[in-house]
Amino acid sequence: MNSVCTGCREEVELPFAFRMAFQPIVDLANHRVWGYEALVRGVNGEAAFSILSQVSEDIRYRFDQASRVFAIETAGALFQGRDLRLSINFMPNAVYEPSACIQKSLAAARRTNFPHKNLMFEFTENEKMADPAHVQRIVESYRKFGFLTALDDFGAGYAGLGLLARLQPDLVKIDMELLRDIHLSRAKQAIIAGIVGIAHALDILVLAEGVESEAELIVLRAAGISLFQGYYFARPGFMALPEVAMLGPAMPIALRR
Repeated sequence: MNSVCTGCREEVELPFAFRMAFQPIVDLANHRVWGYEALVRGVNGEAAFSILSQVSEDIRYRFDQASRVFAIETAGALFQGRDLRLSINFMPNAVYEPSACIQKSLAAARRTNFPHKNLMFEFTENEKMADPAHVQRIVESYRKFGFLTALDDFGAGYAGLGLLARLQPDLVKIDMELLRDIHLSRAKQAIIAGIVGIAHALDILVLAEGVESEAELIVLRAAGISLFQGYYFARPGFMALPEVAMLGPAMPIALRR
C-alpha cells in the first residue's frame, strides 16, 4: 500500500476561510436521526457557492483535504459520542492515491474519537469523472478502511445505472429534481420504484434528498424508502445540529444495511 503521494505533501494555504453547516438524515424506519451531512459555508453562513466558486484547480486538493478534516473535527465535538454518521462530500478528481490521501481524515477521526464506520463519503454524478476506474479504486479503498460511500444526485448527472453497476456504493441519494412534486407525476413514481428495486437487489441503501412536503414524503415512503433529507425535516444548522421534525411512529420498513 502506497503511503505517500506528491499531492499529499502539498501545503498550499487556502486564500479564504470557511465553516460548515449540518443537515440531518432522518431514518423513519427507526424514528431517529441516522446522521448528518456536512455542507460547506462561508464564515458568516454564506451559501456553498461563495466558497466553491473560489476553489481553483491549483488549490482543489488542499481544499478537499481541509474541508474533510474540518468537518470531522467539528462533528466530533457536536456529536459528543452519539452513534451518528457523518456524510462528507469529496471531489474524486482531487484524490490522488486513495490510501495516502485519506490519512489526514483518519488522523482527524483519531483526534476526535470518531469511529471510522460512521464516516460516509459522497461523490456526485454532477462532477464529471475524469477517470471512472480511479473512482472505483477510491471506493474499494475506502471500503477497506470501513467507510461508507454514497453516490449523490443519482439520476441527474453524467452517468447513471452504468456508474452504479461499476461502483456499487453503500448508498444512493436520489436527486431532488426526480422527487419534486412526485405525487403529481406517474412517470417520476415509476422511475423511483425502479431505482428502489435495483438498489434493494444490490443491497444498496436509498436516501431521498430535498424532500419539502408531506405529499412527497407519503409517496416516497410507500415506495419503500426509509432515509430522508430535506427542508421538510430541518434546514442545515450553521456550525450546529438543528432540531429535527420527526413525524409519527416508527415505520415498519427495515433498512438493508
